[in-house]
Amino acid sequence: MASTSCNERAESLLDSCLRGAVWPPELLRGLVDDDCSEALFRVVAEGLADRFEPALCDIYAALFAEAIAPGESAALVERYRRVRIPRAVEGRPRRVFVLSRVTLGADVAVTSVILDAAKRRFPAAAVYLAGPRKNWELFAADPRIGHLPINYRRGTLRERLAAWPELRAALAEPGSIVIDPDSRLTQLGLLPVCPEERYYFFESRAYGGDGDDGDDALPELTRRWAEETFGIADAKAYVAPFGQAPPSDITISLGVGENAAKRIPDPFEEELLKLLAQSGAALWIDRGAGGEEAARVERAIRRSGAKVQTWDGSFAGFAAMIARSKLYVGYDSAGQHVAAACGTPLIAVFAGFSCPRMFSRWRPTGPGRIDLIRVDNPDPTLVLDQIRRVLTR
Repeated sequence: MASTSCNERAESLLDSCLRGAVWPPELLRGLVDDDCSEALFRVVAEGLADRFEPALCDIYAALFAEAIAPGESAALVERYRRVRIPRAVEGRPRRVFVLSRVTLGADVAVTSVILDAAKRRFPAAAVYLAGPRKNWELFAADPRIGHLPINYRRGTLRERLAAWPELRAALAEPGSIVIDPDSRLTQLGLLPVCPEERYYFFESRAYGGDGDDGDDALPELTRRWAEETFGIADAKAYVAPFGQAPPSDITISLGVGENAAKRIPDPFEEELLKLLAQSGAALWIDRGAGGEEAARVERAIRRSGAKVQTWDGSFAGFAAMIARSKLYVGYDSAGQHVAAACGTPLIAVFAGFSCPRMFSRWRPTGPGRIDLIRVDNPDPTLVLDQIRRVLTR
């Protein structure tokens, strides 16, 4: 965890960016240091990206190009301005590389739409998802999607950039194209990984940011970009994990992706389990990757007194369980996007968004019933009352 000093500097830098002021160079230099670069990404990069404002994309590009290549950032920014312009794919590539967004929920809501479009636009091509294995596992049962393993560490700036040479080497295939859905592997399009003529960049933070599209969700914006780029009009989000999942009436996730603002304060989680258990349904809850989330899950189960079975396997395995369940309940997290893509009825508790557009962009959309609880007041009693009304219906 970054120190208080790092967090304060990051908040000050973000404030300068949001006000449109010239950001102090010394603030950026201090945050690029290994001890503070975690705050640079968590506070500044996410703070700019989560607002989905086109003007902030320009600020992000200038700021992070300087962080990546001090004194030589102009070339990165000029390239970024060129590749951000959508254009139609030409030719018949033998290989199509789609970059993972690294976060699981984004790979369902955004990347899977592009994978669907790429498969259909290029039926004879080999299509690969480039990124961590846990992300590819969400599509491992799809015979059209191969895996290009790329390790990405969410650590210091230096650790995050370490994947860049490996990625460039892996994408140097002649006769291939690279599709970048605003991936952290390229630091949201800033890092060149192949010649520009083979590179197609979906700037998800700005696309549809003005005019009538301002409140559309990311799967819809991605579908529109895929139509513009590939000529495929009805690409959809999907998952295809391997394996048979155990039957479950209700699947639950309390994961928040290390963003505590998405949580509802205690005793919400234990009371939620009590409420769901009253139906007599079989409950399964994901323990996550361990650590703080697993401790919260265990505490909520213990305090609720409810009979709940826990899932300790991969997220792809839990995604298969969500697909077979009768109801999914969780915070704004990867599970809600899996449920939405599979048509599983879901109740999503959406809290901690920085602005209305972030809520609009990340809300789950799909063919099934979606009850979305927008939390402006994180009072546990109020949120539980809303869930109770949904369950009664």
